[in-house]
Amino acid sequence: MRLLICTDLDRTLLPNGAEPESPDARSWFHRVVALPEVTLAFVTGRDEKLARQAIEEYKLPLPDFVVGDVGSSIYMCRQGVWQASSEWQAHIAPDWGINSHSDLNVLLDGVQELELQEVSRQNTYKLSYYTPILSNHKDLLSILQKKLLYSNINASLNWSIDERANRGLLDILPACASKRHAIEFLMGKLEYSYDNTVFSGDSGNDLPVLVSAIPSILVRNASSDIKQEAEKMAKSTNTEKSLYLAQGGFKEMNGNYAAGILEGLAHYHPELTALLEF
Repeated sequence: MRLLICTDLDRTLLPNGAEPESPDARSWFHRVVALPEVTLAFVTGRDEKLARQAIEEYKLPLPDFVVGDVGSSIYMCRQGVWQASSEWQAHIAPDWGINSHSDLNVLLDGVQELELQEVSRQNTYKLSYYTPILSNHKDLLSILQKKLLYSNINASLNWSIDERANRGLLDILPACASKRHAIEFLMGKLEYSYDNTVFSGDSGNDLPVLVSAIPSILVRNASSDIKQEAEKMAKSTNTEKSLYLAQGGFKEMNGNYAAGILEGLAHYHPELTALLEF
């Protein structure tokens, strides 16, 4: 059976959160994605440079695709050569119309809660800000969305938390440039269905995928707030069957990071455990 495995990096596959990693989990993950039936896609907020750094630093398997910049870029990876998808760029561009990255920044200038992130964290179709960790961040997003719509800009707003820096992260993208849309674009191009696609994530900008019809895994080290929000949203959209929350205990692993991904893969595709003789 062909299988498209899509996974977030930071604090999902990468053990760079506060919780411990199961010692053998990444080794088993390597073995799973090395199967000839598997196509691997990393789906991350990182740009090309930072994604490459993560692959090298954590000795990750080389992916077939990288969905970068929170869904605003797609790369096909072959033997170390990363080729950006011009087709994807053309697909997402109309949502911002004739407006540029700079135009959007000027439009939102004066919103006190927003601090523009470094140049290295921006790209043509991703405008990124730091924010305080707000209890009412949904109110802020609503205000920003109204400003954008008033200017005929069709955008998606993705808010998440940088736990290490204790601050909020806001990415403004073309409406169809989310992680979910990018994965569905890949599914269409590669002829994968919901039956043979799986996604794993941990944070707020993964929620649109986690609560979609795409079979998804929320790793155990995700925050309790994200778990509660994911379950609530999945219930409201009737997608509870396509959301799996890792609990730990699979093959005596703790369910964090790669262990959670493996646990979820075994839940959706138990035939994998037979292939690898877990």
